[in-house]
Amino acid sequence: MSHTRTAIAETAAANDASAWVLIRAEALALCEREPVLRPLLTSQVIEAADSATIVARVLAARLSRADVDTAALTALLQETLTPDILTDIQADLMAVRKRDPACTTYLHALLNLKGFHALQIHRAAHKLWNEGRVEVASWLANLASLVFGPDIHPAARIGSGIMLDHGSGIVIGETAVIEDEVSILQGVTLGGTGKETGDRHPKIRRGVMIGAGAKILGNIEIGAFSKVAAGSVVVKPVPAHCTVAGVPAAVVRIHSASEIPAESMDQNI
Repeated sequence: MSHTRTAIAETAAANDASAWVLIRAEALALCEREPVLRPLLTSQVIEAADSATIVARVLAARLSRADVDTAALTALLQETLTPDILTDIQADLMAVRKRDPACTTYLHALLNLKGFHALQIHRAAHKLWNEGRVEVASWLANLASLVFGPDIHPAARIGSGIMLDHGSGIVIGETAVIEDEVSILQGVTLGGTGKETGDRHPKIRRGVMIGAGAKILGNIEIGAFSKVAAGSVVVKPVPAHCTVAGVPAAVVRIHSASEIPAESMDQNI
């Protein structure tokens, strides 16, 4: 190895060592701020012998779900369940029971539907995020994604009466907004269009239904009571009361003012 390459390697090694020292310090500080994360951080980072062990333990824990005290996690979630959030959860239960023919009871939705579960974890994470507890909010959102499937940024704003049908493969970005009474099927992405920062994700207005596999990209509005057909790619704003379909999506039908796609769940174009 040349002297130049040796110097580069030594600098990289020094920076690497400094990064792991910093990670340990950050873990210790986070333990003090968020006690619910203490068992996880202690076993995966603080007590690890070296950087390789840290990486291996973190990745292994993700694959085997989580090393967290159930009682502490329950207490954290209960802390977030304000009367307003409980009202939203009840509206979500009613929405699923009304719109999903496979859901025969409210209890079935509460116990078995992972889209419903992921949405309620998001409500808790969003409250924590707004309180400035971004580390535990992000951890909770990531855990929900690992267990239930939907990947929802904790900063995303989501209304009530929402159904995430099946939940698998749903992605909702940081600055996305979803208003009340919206139905979203599996494989939907509410994403950005590249590396832009700031307000960069879609705004989904009231009563919208988004079909399976649809991709809505950029800071665009999907107008109230509209429908995005399955498999569509939407990169331009969608007017209210219409159906869009295709790649790229275009308006294919205008609805009557009384039609509510999120409730009818009609998949026909």
